[in-house]
Amino acid sequence: MSDYEMMDKEEIYSKVLRAGRRTYFFDVRATKAGDYYLTVTESKKFTNDDGSFHYKKHKIYLYKEDFTEFKEILIEMTDYIINEKGQEVISERHQKDFKREDDFVTQEAKTPEDTKTTDSFTDISFDDI
Repeated sequence: MSDYEMMDKEEIYSKVLRAGRRTYFFDVRATKAGDYYLTVTESKKFTNDDGSFHYKKHKIYLYKEDFTEFKEILIEMTDYIINEKGQEVISERHQKDFKREDDFVTQEAKTPEDTKTTDSFTDISFDDI
């Protein structure tokens, strides 16, 4: 039996999530004893200087005895991130060609909300403006 047939036989149920350069594979697999477990594989595409590409893969294994706690922590962590940072994706700031909107704003035009330090906050009312 080939490796492909072995792998195909081992996978019971699968889902794929494509997310930009990353693809996530969720696979239910069977142990030798016939029990099920989950593998989550992140595959990330990298382009080489010559235009060819390669993938880097990272895999985690989740077993039934860890599902409840894992799920609770995952929900807690994802809720925390959304509550703290909202739904907006800000990772584009790390791309080479990213230009922050406030790069084009003069320092005088910044508001206290833009500075993000409590030292520079001033209490004003709209009547003062």
